[in-house]
Amino acid sequence: MKTIDFSRSFLRFRTDHLNKPSRTTSHQPPYTLNNCLIAIECRCRITDRETDATQQFVLGASCKTERVGVEHDIWTQPNADFVPIFSDDSFMMLKSFAHTGIQAGLYPPGSGKQPLRQTGSRAEFFDATAVHLTECEGELLDSPAAIVEATLAAEPLVAVTELSQGRYTAVIEYPVKTMNANERDMVYQTDTGPVLFLDLSAEPENLLTTLELAYSAFNSPNWIEFIVRVPTDVSDELSVFHYSKSVRIDARNKVIRRLG
Repeated sequence: MKTIDFSRSFLRFRTDHLNKPSRTTSHQPPYTLNNCLIAIECRCRITDRETDATQQFVLGASCKTERVGVEHDIWTQPNADFVPIFSDDSFMMLKSFAHTGIQAGLYPPGSGKQPLRQTGSRAEFFDATAVHLTECEGELLDSPAAIVEATLAAEPLVAVTELSQGRYTAVIEYPVKTMNANERDMVYQTDTGPVLFLDLSAEPENLLTTLELAYSAFNSPNWIEFIVRVPTDVSDELSVFHYSKSVRIDARNKVIRRLG
């Protein structure tokens, strides 16, 4: 069977200020051109059973807001975690600062504030974009004993979670970065992320904008628990983005040994 080799899968976007001025940056770039390559953490495909249409979403790895190519003061202030998500033709960039009340200004000055959830057309906002998903051979591990054995052998593993709700079927694929294994009782449990958490009650055109980040865990083929990143109060006046909302969902889970 085929699976995704996440170690060789990336999304890419290109900004060329001579051709298409950036509409996402908070500072004047020191150079007019940059190509950004970001590892893919998760791929999600959502099929609308009413129309048979499928949308694909890929989650890029978290990085930090930066000035590229400078000799000092690389990190922008206030600094943010930055996470990109690409659909087939659109994008969403998630920014999170020290607390939820902080936003950075857009460049040039007077352009307003950077949204914490900025969305738009890939073609309109960037000079070029691409998604590189590399497939390889995989082997389905069809028992707890097989999963435990592969874990203790330090084999690279990929999880596949299928969800069905309302009009949608969703398939989420992601590398297992942390796996617990108990060879005495043949118990395993994933603890991995981030992955994409879906709102399967949303209309098709809103699936991208309602995506959230989560970590996931399962020790059964029949259900999964997510811990979702949401605004979380730390005082009466202050909240932060934190993985604090626990959600359990019926699911079909598979663990695949990556052979490539």
